[in-house]
This record gives sequence, C-alpha cells and structure tokens, in this order.
Amino acid sequence: MIKELKKIVGPSNVTNALEDLYCYSYDGTMLEYQPEAVVFPGSAEEVGSIMRLAYEKSIPVVPRGAGTGMTGGSLPVAGGLVMAMSRLDRILEIDSENRIGVVEPGVITGQFQEEVRRKGLFYPPDPASKGFCTIGGNVAECAGGPSAVKYGVTRDYVLGLEVVLPNGEIMVTGVRTAKGVVGYDLTRLFVGSEGTLGVITKIILKLMACPTAKRTFLVLCSSLHRATTLVSEILSVHLPCTLEYMDRTAIRIVSQSFPYELEPGTEAMLLVELDGDSESVKSQAKKMSDFLAKQSDLLAVKESQNQAEADALWQARRSISPAAFQLKPHKMSEDVVVPSTRISDLVDFIERLGEELEIVIFTFGHAGDGNIHVNIMLDREDPEEVRRCEIAKRRLFKHVIELSGTLSGEHGIGITKAGYLPLELDKNSLEMMRRIKTLFDPKNIMNPGKIFPREAVAKKKN
Repeated sequence: MIKELKKIVGPSNVTNALEDLYCYSYDGTMLEYQPEAVVFPGSAEEVGSIMRLAYEKSIPVVPRGAGTGMTGGSLPVAGGLVMAMSRLDRILEIDSENRIGVVEPGVITGQFQEEVRRKGLFYPPDPASKGFCTIGGNVAECAGGPSAVKYGVTRDYVLGLEVVLPNGEIMVTGVRTAKGVVGYDLTRLFVGSEGTLGVITKIILKLMACPTAKRTFLVLCSSLHRATTLVSEILSVHLPCTLEYMDRTAIRIVSQSFPYELEPGTEAMLLVELDGDSESVKSQAKKMSDFLAKQSDLLAVKESQNQAEADALWQARRSISPAAFQLKPHKMSEDVVVPSTRISDLVDFIERLGEELEIVIFTFGHAGDGNIHVNIMLDREDPEEVRRCEIAKRRLFKHVIELSGTLSGEHGIGITKAGYLPLELDKNSLEMMRRIKTLFDPKNIMNPGKIFPREAVAKKKN
C-alpha cells in the first residue's frame, strides 16, 4: 500500500516513519491513537486515487486539518491512514463583486480572514484557534466562535463543496448564489459530518462587507450569577457582534494579559463588542453605555481606548484554553449550549457540581449564544479523580438536556461525546444517521469510530 501511495502523491508525500506517526496520533484532546501511515495529497484527483485504493483494500482513512479539535474527531482510532490536508492550502478565488471566496481545506482560517479584509470583505467565523486551525476542519466540525451571536457559524457561510466520496468519486454540491433549492441540501449534510461521509477538497464561502468601526467594553461583576443574568438583559435590548464571559478561574489564569488592573472582588466579567459603520456603532455604544450605567450592582465598566487595548483583551480571551493546563495536566473540554435565559441556571449548577465532587471545573465562552465552554480539569494518572470527572461530565450533559440545551455547539461529537448521544437524540434519529453513513460509506472506512455510540473499532488506544 505504501508503494501505491507513493506512486499517487510522490515519495516525499507519504510517511510511515514512527516519529512522523506520533505527530499525527493526537489532537486537542491529547488522547493518542497511532495510524499506520500518513499521506499528503496535493489535489482532488490525488485524493480520489487514494480513496479508491483505500476502498479496494478496506483501509480506514481519517481526513485531518490542523489537529486542533477538542473531541477526538481527527484521531485514527481504527488505525489505517491519516490524510493530512496541509498541501491543499490555496485560496483559489476571491470574487469581491459577488462576495464569494473559494478555498482548499488546508487554508488557515485567520489567514483567509486577513486576505479578504484587504479587499474590504469579511469572513465572520472566528474560532479561538483561528491562527492555526483550517477552514476544512472548521467545516467538518461546523466551528463557531465569539462572533456567532450576531453572524452565525461556519454552516451559514458555506455555499458549496467539492467532496471526494469513499469510493474515490468526486461530487460537487451547492451553488455560488445567495439562493438555491435544487434537490436535497447535500452541502449542509457534509458541514459538521466530521469526515465520516467523504473528504472535502474545495469550499465555496459567502463573504460580507467588512465592518468599518468597532467598540469594545469590559464589564466587571462581583458574582458569576450577576454576570450570567446580565447576558439575557443585554440581549433583550442590544445585538452585539460578540458577548463573551469568563468566570473567576478563567480570569485568574490569563490575568497578566489584561491591559489594565481589575477591580478587587472581580468574580466574573463580560467582554462585549459592537461593530458596523461608524455612525451606527457610535449610536450603539451610547445606548450600551447608558444601559450599563443603570446597572448599579456592577463593579466597573471599562471601554477600550484604542485598538491595542482591545487586542489585548481578545488575546487574554483566546489564551484561556491553553492556559488551563496551569491548573491540571489534562482536561475534559465541553462546549454545551443552553438558551441564553438559562445560562445562570447552568453555571450555578456547574459551581455546585465542582464543590460536591471536589474537582476543578471552570467556565467561559460565548454567552451571547449560550455556548458555554466547561473545562473539567484532571490528572489522568489519578483513577479516582478520573472517575469523579466522568460523573461530573454525565451529570453536566443530563442537566444541559433538562435545560433544553444541546451537547455540542461547535466542537462536534468525535469520540469523547459519542456515548452520550442517546441523551439528546431519539433512537429513530440515530438510526437514520447510521443509514446515511452506510449509504455514503458502505465499507465504513471514512473516519470510523466517530459520532455514533458503541461503534466497534479495530485498534485500541495507545
């Protein structure tokens, strides 16, 4: 098989060297599963040839972007072949007049945003890892980010796709227009499918006019409960482009990144940003300032005086996830979503859960759309602590469903949430999803072991 792969992509674009395999055996979860080989295709045609070979020999194939996922979606749990998409990294087209971008899956999200911004355009999805995650991975997981409260998530910007199916055939879905209802919406079926149906090789994206002005506010609160109840109050009268929150632990681990001293007693904070044209932002900012001034129980409200201060605030926010490892060597990173009016119920429950089970849990995230990042910190070498953390995870998920929420807003299911799907999906929905998977991938070679609970895989964890 290695010899055949080298004929397809060239000798330098295939490896089964042990040191290379290690580099592609883990993702953001820090769990490890080692593949048998890694291949780096350079075109859709090469992807098709690789898939035909894998299909013929029933070899598992795992498409991989930058490996930043938090649920194990790109882990080769059944061994086989990792298909790294890093060579497919071209921005193929930016059509400014029609506001469309066409990219290959290996394009770095932040780099694409910068490129379209130079042309006065805007690509809103902005996951925290945008400096190194890829658009292909964003599509596979339907990534979101802070701007989702106003602008939506990745699926809202994907107009069409080029996809290589498990048998090597190439399929084109979607349109280049604002509307299109010809047949089933196969594009949306692939968005969020986590590489289980095919390999995405080209993406057509909707772009927007770039906002010309922004204003950024930091709201400091003396309690987490007050911060989370304030979220729904803000949303009842405003539509910020971002509305983020951090609890006391999140604040503490990134405190050195803030551009100014925080008031003593700060237990939580909201980061609120407004955008648009200069006149509308000026009006929005006055309305926001007046609203916050009426909240007599807030510790302080600070507005960034320049772009450097705003950038420092966002740098602190984006640093929370990696900074979490100051607390414990491992974490369970969950991204549950509840209605905005139930955020305070959720975070109050999480606070009690941590105290009861004597574990470290902290929260932050996209409060504007109810997408809360719950970080359960642990040492995997401590079996008793692992047991308590697993209890916390299950109880968290059950409570989220009770609050009319969902188990994942942007991280996907992968392997870490697969066993919990029956909490949210009824058996008929799960069965229909399995049938769709079988229709596209009858040999179950496309990223096997992902999404569906209790799916058998051949290879054990390292």
